[in-house]
Amino acid sequence: MRIGLYPGTFDPLTLGHMDIITRAARLVDRLVIGVAINRDKGPLFSLEERVAMIEVETAALSRQSGVEIIAHPFENLLIDCAEEVGAQVIIRGLRAVADFEYEFQMVGMNRAMNDRIETVFLMAEARHQAIASKLVKEIARLDGDISKFVTPTVREALLAKLA
Repeated sequence: MRIGLYPGTFDPLTLGHMDIITRAARLVDRLVIGVAINRDKGPLFSLEERVAMIEVETAALSRQSGVEIIAHPFENLLIDCAEEVGAQVIIRGLRAVADFEYEFQMVGMNRAMNDRIETVFLMAEARHQAIASKLVKEIARLDGDISKFVTPTVREALLAKLA
């Protein structure tokens, strides 16, 4: 069984994330969405809310594709999480060239710790490349329209959280 791990904070889950999840699901039999517990980032949504968002938003994709998609919270090293869930591949989304330098360094460190786990980079579709959770939250805080960046369910959750 091919198991992939797609890690992130997902605060909130965006259409860019969903694009990567949809495309990653074509590459593996089980896709684990690693929901990072990153206290330094101070997420707007609780861990439980982020996991629930992912479960709701990926349920139809899982049924349609036949790929098991699981939301899995983690607070340890990414490479340790990959080992824990049995992943052979870590899936990373790239939005722009600026992301690559950081990702390149992370791959090198991860391979030094475990060279049996590969990293695959997927470029977000052009229409999703500018989407960043941080910017989506800022637009929503300033009463801007975020409907082009998140699903209706996530939009409602974000607006309710900011109310």
